[in-house]
This record gives sequence, structure tokens and C-alpha cells, in this order.
Amino acid sequence: MLTTEPNGSRPATSQAAVAASGRTSWKRLALVMVPTVAAAGAVVASLATGALAASFGVSANSFTVAGESFQISSSLLEGDGFVQFGVLDRGRDAVYPEALSAIRRATLHDLCQSVVQPVPVIGPVTLRLTADPASADRLVADAHDIKGDAVFENIHIGQDASTVDQVPGVRGPAGAFAQQATSIRVRDLRQTNRSVSAATFRLPDLHVQVLRGDHSCF
Repeated sequence: MLTTEPNGSRPATSQAAVAASGRTSWKRLALVMVPTVAAAGAVVASLATGALAASFGVSANSFTVAGESFQISSSLLEGDGFVQFGVLDRGRDAVYPEALSAIRRATLHDLCQSVVQPVPVIGPVTLRLTADPASADRLVADAHDIKGDAVFENIHIGQDASTVDQVPGVRGPAGAFAQQATSIRVRDLRQTNRSVSAATFRLPDLHVQVLRGDHSCF
């Protein structure tokens, strides 16, 4: 699957406080432009008839996804250049509606990434990765659940997805709903993803563990 902090106020998830300076702060980064749960059969049928063509593009991640959800958490994510719109991740046997969130340059403090897989006889096994501070260029995450205390600078909500320009090479279909900002900051990020890619991903103090049991990031 970030420069100015709020003044201590924490508005509700369904509200956005728009200051005269163009700053918008949300307590929860709510993704209202895509459903969080969808039946694969219904999505495939909609694709066949073109019903989703105006709202969803193909993910900027140019690979077939496994379909497994995985977690990413960070105590503080900071980034320059932010874009978000709906996409469809393609698996071998299904498609998944997701919210594509792209950041031109991102720093993630206390990064944790985890995926839990069931293993016969052994039970659940967790692949867990940590690094601090991680940084990435052209970070693209396709997620279906994002939580955190977020601040956006110079945000435009409802922009045509084909006209966003904050992350080079990342644009959506014409007429689709999108939002973009010159910077983004998210504290206590909790994100569930289907896929993540980056032009460059730097992981200082990298630690990868394979652990018996569920040792998810959150």
C-alpha cells in the first residue's frame, strides 16, 4: 500500500476542517470513494458491462496481486505530493476495488509490515518486517482500510482523476473522483493493503522475522 500538524483539535471522521490557508485536517483518513467490501463476482460483472469504467482505473502497480491483505503501520508518515483515487487490483481469479494512495516522497517512522498465513499442522505464521525510518520515492499503496490522524496541505477534493499532478506518472481515469495535496502527514497510521510498490524503498535497520502465531503490526 505530511508537513503541518493540527493544533490539537480532532474533528470527526465525517468532517473536514478547511482553514483559510488551504489546510484540511481529518482525525480519520476516510476513503469514501471506494467500497471496503465487494463481491468479486459482482465486480467482474460490472467490469464486463463497463459499469466501473468511469470510477475505477487499473492500479499503477503493474503486477498481478496475490489477493492477500497485509498490514502496514507507522508512528508518523510524512510525504511531499499526495494523490488518491479508486483503482482495481487484478488477481489471478478476482479483482479487488482499492483506494490508490500515492506519495512522491515519503518517510515512515517506526515502519512495520506484516502478513499472516495459515500453515497446515503448524497453524498461523507471521512474516513481519520492521525498519526505522523508512523512506520511499513514488510510493504507491492500494489499500482498503486506512486509519490515522491526518493533515493535508493545499488539498483539492473531488478533482478529476485524470488531471492530478502531484505524483509523476500516477493518474486515474477521466471523470473519476480523486483528491490530491502538496503534502500529507499521518500520525499513528494503520493501513490494510492489497499491494505496495515504490521506485525506491530505503529500509534502515531492517529486521525480517518469520514467527509462529499471529504477530500482526496492529
